[in-house]
Amino acid sequence: MSTSFPVRVTVADVWDAVPLDVQPSTSLADLKREALTRTRIQRDPGEYVVKFRGAEILDESSSLKDAGIPPNAALIVLPRRRRPVR
Repeated sequence: MSTSFPVRVTVADVWDAVPLDVQPSTSLADLKREALTRTRIQRDPGEYVVKFRGAEILDESSSLKDAGIPPNAALIVLPRRRRPVR
């Protein structure tokens, strides 16, 4: 039986840390989508990347377990492209 575990996802657009209680089988794409929804970001999730320990996770279809994400991990969701400062 897989048990849930907590992770913290910071969404850079609003610099909010979103605490989530997820299953190890949750895909990184679903995790990203949930974090964006909870911070009321309405842009396409494909415009964002997920990073763990400073490295972009390229295969967002992989589960948290398969990606090696441990309980209580801190992830960050950033825009894929940098926006110009105006």
